[in-house]
Amino acid sequence: MSDKRIAILGAGPGGYVAAIRAAQLGAKVTVIEDVEVGGTCLNRGCIPTKTLVATAEVYEKIREAASFGIEVEGGAKLNIPKVMERQGKVVQTLVKGIKGLFKAHGIELIEGRGKLTGRGKIEVTLKDGSGTRAVEADNIIIATGSSPAEIPTFKFDHEHIISSDDAICFSKVPRRILIVGAGVIGCEFACIFKVMGAEEVTMVELLPRCLSTEDPDISELMARELKKKKIKLITGAKIDKVVVNADGTVTSSMEGGTEVVSDQVLVSIGRSLNSRGIGLEEAGVKLGKRGEVLVNEYMETDAPGIYAIGDVVGGIMLAHVASAEGLCAVENIMHGNVRKMDYRVVPAGIFTLPEIGSVGLREHEAQAKGIAVKTGKFQLRGLGKAQAMNELSGMVKVIADAKTDKVLGVHIMGAHSTDYIHEAAIAMAMGATTKQVAETIHSHPTLAESVMEAMEDVHGMAIHIPPATKA
Repeated sequence: MSDKRIAILGAGPGGYVAAIRAAQLGAKVTVIEDVEVGGTCLNRGCIPTKTLVATAEVYEKIREAASFGIEVEGGAKLNIPKVMERQGKVVQTLVKGIKGLFKAHGIELIEGRGKLTGRGKIEVTLKDGSGTRAVEADNIIIATGSSPAEIPTFKFDHEHIISSDDAICFSKVPRRILIVGAGVIGCEFACIFKVMGAEEVTMVELLPRCLSTEDPDISELMARELKKKKIKLITGAKIDKVVVNADGTVTSSMEGGTEVVSDQVLVSIGRSLNSRGIGLEEAGVKLGKRGEVLVNEYMETDAPGIYAIGDVVGGIMLAHVASAEGLCAVENIMHGNVRKMDYRVVPAGIFTLPEIGSVGLREHEAQAKGIAVKTGKFQLRGLGKAQAMNELSGMVKVIADAKTDKVLGVHIMGAHSTDYIHEAAIAMAMGATTKQVAETIHSHPTLAESVMEAMEDVHGMAIHIPPATKA
């Protein structure tokens, strides 16, 4: 058992993973959390939304039952209180699981808001109102995360103008909803609400396309899927005025005079970083222009003994990245600077209907770096498994280095793509070529065969693409 004392501010996917690894390595660990163990991801983000997505998927499948030869007498009906009850049970099961791991590893959990008061010192205002408590540690890890971004045009009232935190808890599906922003959060909620019965779902995006961070081919496919679901997507537009009317409806006015009347407005324009008011600057921790905590490749701040991880550092704002940063920080605290944070291979998932899984460079990003590339594509409808599942929408796109044949990026839209994107991630991490992946025998019938086919298509050799359709 080490005599090293580590205090962690925040128990989200960065903080709690860091705490467990620190305990495994023999440190005495204290975690300070002012809301709930699991952070945004578990309580207000990843898990609640994915529970809603799972409900929407089942609901959609039941309504398509006839196409599978199944007769559902009387049709399907959503019971929203039961949906919310199940969501709550899933979240609480996972929260209890983390608390159980803390107890098993001897990790102390203090519920309250922590503030740095000096080197290695934190003052905690206890959540139960009983006062404050002082915590001292040899090293501190800042893992305070982020919150939904709010701007004056869209001042949250949590009833008519709502954030993603509000959107996960509803007593009824809004008849008409306007979603500001067609990024990851906006597209996920658009699919959820539309499948669950919203009559009108309108999305307004400032940029020229939805999911602007994704490969343009994937964005184009998603735009088609949104249209098929009768979700209206307005791109290249800005809302400059929002008014809550006397009857409870909301009128949103765009530049040029276009108006959209809805029952609710969901604002999904990004996240703000939780770096203010916790004593960072007073402790000598430097912040960037957006309020991000500045760290080096070892996750160290400029202040001796203080590290930072997760959303608050303003990098890739994904739960699994926060976890990886947490492991990196702890190993460096316990063993010296032995591990550098590597962001070269970071898979990501978007839980729309259908899903999107991606890793590595987009085609235009590779070209911008001056890399000559070759691409391969495969439509999922060409798979026996996709036909059997009636999940025909989607494709796989592979980006490869034209000189070395190494896999540079893979982008998938289709059922369960967030699960099998990791085949591509491992290939990239191992430095594999498209030929090596293509020559690896894939089980049949599976959706992962689409990756093999797309890798083969890089060289014009895909088995299930007719010659006339090849690029």
